[in-house]
Amino acid sequence: MKTRIDYHTASPEGRQAMLGLENYVRQCGLEHSLLELVKMRASQINGCAYCLDMHAKDARAAGESEQRLYGLSAWREAPFYTDRERAALAWAEGVTLVHQDHVPDALYGRAREHFSEKELVDLTLAVVAINGWNRLAVAFRAVAGSYQRPQGAASTTAR
Repeated sequence: MKTRIDYHTASPEGRQAMLGLENYVRQCGLEHSLLELVKMRASQINGCAYCLDMHAKDARAAGESEQRLYGLSAWREAPFYTDRERAALAWAEGVTLVHQDHVPDALYGRAREHFSEKELVDLTLAVVAINGWNRLAVAFRAVAGSYQRPQGAASTTAR
């Protein structure tokens, strides 16, 4: 696959705006491991190979287990996730697939059992961000496998 447009250089101001949201999400207080799982799950749904590669690398570097990464697409059946992570994954799916059920009340209720108002807004902002990145990467054919973690980086610092 060949990249259509390098959106980093074509619109540096737009990329910077997206990074503003990404940086907020990283600093909002939600668990890094939870955010990586949510980013990977949304990227699976959206078919974004570039983001799957990136977030798998970042999650592994942060200590995530292979078992949890491999089981993510079947998280409902896999015993490797906490109730809070399950609520976050369900919420991420509901927001990513908003066109299907408009994020039903039952899904909201389950999420609120595990997240404060601020946490749920921040989690939603994380889903908004990854869906935006997925759309950029898929639309402009970002090449999966080309992401290299910055040396010594604790989390993703560049997109």
